[in-house]
Amino acid sequence: MRAALSVAVAACAVTAVLPGAAFAGPGGAAGLGGAGVERISVAADGTQGDGSSSDPSITPDGRRVIFSSSATNLTSDTATGNATVFVRDQRTSQTQRMGYLAPVQPPVISGDGEYVAYPVEWIGNVRIRQYQVSTGRTASGNCSLFTCNQPSLSNDGRYTAHNSVSYRQQTYGQRVDVEDWKTGTTQTIAAFTHTQPSRPSISGDGRYVAYQNGQTQDVFVWDRTTGTTTGPIEGPSKDASLVQLSDDGTKAVYLSGNDTYVYDVSAGTAQLVPNVKGVAIDPTGRYLLHTPLDTTGPALALRDLRTATDETVSQQPATATTDAVSTAGRDVVFHSTADDIVPGDTNNTSDVFIRRFY
Repeated sequence: MRAALSVAVAACAVTAVLPGAAFAGPGGAAGLGGAGVERISVAADGTQGDGSSSDPSITPDGRRVIFSSSATNLTSDTATGNATVFVRDQRTSQTQRMGYLAPVQPPVISGDGEYVAYPVEWIGNVRIRQYQVSTGRTASGNCSLFTCNQPSLSNDGRYTAHNSVSYRQQTYGQRVDVEDWKTGTTQTIAAFTHTQPSRPSISGDGRYVAYQNGQTQDVFVWDRTTGTTTGPIEGPSKDASLVQLSDDGTKAVYLSGNDTYVYDVSAGTAQLVPNVKGVAIDPTGRYLLHTPLDTTGPALALRDLRTATDETVSQQPATATTDAVSTAGRDVVFHSTADDIVPGDTNNTSDVFIRRFY
């Protein structure tokens, strides 16, 4: 099926409609049952957002998408015009606001779609707020004595990996912590004498955490079960920056020079994907979303790492972030200012889209 689909996508690149795509829902929606492209930064009735939307992530099952937006008409809540966070349920076509504070970094969503988290400005510091999707209520806040950012959630939202910097001890740099909301405990897995980004990424079961030392440009993988750290996984002779750990904890994606590497956590070996910038990896570690460095190619493409074949996600200029690919590469979420991805795009601003391959 995927082989045939690859041919179809290659033949037509990205247009508003793929051959045979079903557009029965709002905003040119394909729904959960068919291939195509859908704009999802829309209200329940399909009305396009009246503000800019960006930074989408998707749950492994493809049901829920989280994104930030300054649109004032996506929900019936009191509109402020400030960028806030929304969850779009693909099954019910409902959009839900999650909190009223502006995110300072892209929001994240747990694998089961039940919790979202994002950093916000709070009394001169940055704190991470976590919300429960089913109730819309605040589930937790953290870092009463710290500045915290760059959260990554486990599948059930129990574990949050993040950066922490004590405002009482700024000269000591930052830490990479894993917080257990069930027990209320925090475990520090790395500490640095600088505040360069560490970009922690946690596996779905909370066992593995990949992170980087932003100063030395090294990438590491920590195993919570054994209490051991592997790395630098790129070896001593390369500079590397972390992209993402796959949800199943088997693959860690990092960038080095003009190339992307997919590190096998168990085997300790890395697969080279040359001349592309890796953006995200699907939960199984098989499908890599990337930006080809060849300017004549698409803006975003999805590579099957087993067959080394690409499928076009967006021919038009587009951007994506981590957790942008659902299981088995079925769905990819991205944002774009292009007005010809779906019909009726007249808001002249960035929108969030989903490309469904089957």
